[in-house]
Amino acid sequence: MQQYQKPVLVQEQRLKMSPQMFQSIQLMALPLQELTFRIHEELEKNPALELLEDKSLISIDEYSKEKSEDKDIYFENSSDPGFIRHEGKEASDRKQNFLEGALSRPESLQEHLMAQLAVQNLSEDQFETGELIIHNLNSNGFFQEDPNLLLNIEQQKILPEILDIIHSFDPLGICVKDYKESLLVQADLSFETPEGTVQIIENYLPLVKKNDIKELTKKLNLSSEEIIKIIDFIQTLNPYPGRLYSRTPPSYVIPDIMVTIKNGEFVLVLNDEEIPVLGISPFFEESQHNKQDKETRHYINNSIRDARWFINSIHLRNQTLIKIATVIVEFQRNFFIKGPKYLLPLTLKDVAEEVKVHETTVSRISNAKYMQTEWGIYPIKYFFTNSISGAGSTGSRFSKEGVKATIKELLTENISAKKLSDQKISDLLKLQGIKIARRTVAKYRSELLIDSSFER
Repeated sequence: MQQYQKPVLVQEQRLKMSPQMFQSIQLMALPLQELTFRIHEELEKNPALELLEDKSLISIDEYSKEKSEDKDIYFENSSDPGFIRHEGKEASDRKQNFLEGALSRPESLQEHLMAQLAVQNLSEDQFETGELIIHNLNSNGFFQEDPNLLLNIEQQKILPEILDIIHSFDPLGICVKDYKESLLVQADLSFETPEGTVQIIENYLPLVKKNDIKELTKKLNLSSEEIIKIIDFIQTLNPYPGRLYSRTPPSYVIPDIMVTIKNGEFVLVLNDEEIPVLGISPFFEESQHNKQDKETRHYINNSIRDARWFINSIHLRNQTLIKIATVIVEFQRNFFIKGPKYLLPLTLKDVAEEVKVHETTVSRISNAKYMQTEWGIYPIKYFFTNSISGAGSTGSRFSKEGVKATIKELLTENISAKKLSDQKISDLLKLQGIKIARRTVAKYRSELLIDSSFER
């Protein structure tokens, strides 16, 4: 039997995206640095597009002239969250001292240890062995590789004595396998180590972490007072001594929006100094009215049309960014006035409804963009945070980020912060009306990269 295919009409609905819409969506998502790069790419590609002004390429003389004429400078190519004013030589000297201090290179762990190794009375073999060991340490002060794998047979023979020498260096507890060995070295070198400390470190650290004094008294046949004394001593030790000298390279961002308060009112300023000002080439506009062959006329018209679309897309991006920032400031007034712990729950949907755009547009425009505030520079997405009950802005009045800021404040400002357990933090938060479980406190503390009370 032969089969025949019959033509069938099918009606369906499709969303077709124009090249202009796609371009607009792309530009929305670009942070300042990438937008600037994209603009220069378009300038090279489209001759109808003309660069009218680019302050990022301004000469030093022109910049100095502008600087002397402007009373306030809102943005600089740095992550300085302050509001900069001209305040005379004294203020200028203070700023210079700050910059010199901020840009000075801190001493690394390896440099600190090598300086101590250099003053020891060592043979050439001993010094080389010590150098190999020191350069084998990670940021915690622990071995990256087994030292024996790095040393020859003669160096392996003197390894124990070299380790004994380096263990006495500042900071105590480096050149070991892990944090347990570090604590043991520190306990061994201390003159105040209570009896039973080594046994607890070797076998019962999980019980110390839980502060299970009752179980420890059973295991060690010691009184609760003796156990408490041992735990208090262990908490004075540093399980990760190398971190005192860890060196993380600073990251720099350029804010897209600045928010200040003047005369009790919020002022939002778009950082358009980083964005080159574009226009249509006069030559191309004149050429539109001249007699041209069909192909040339088509090229000129298309180039001018693409240039206008590109310029309009940038304007749309900036306008949408300002609208979204304005809504964020209205929702988060307490944050901008009082600080991070007053951040309220806010969702993309809340802002999208106010700006009358889709949630994906809010997400796209917020991506990789920053807002400069009185409290520092924050990613715009930082201001979107769920409530601690997980129900968005309709749930608890406390946001997750606000609670995390409160926990950080408790741990940094409290004199006895080292002894604040997660349960104690939970109890203190309840006194402020913030009801979260101990395990939630532990989760938020971990996200803040803060160690447990034992490790602190």
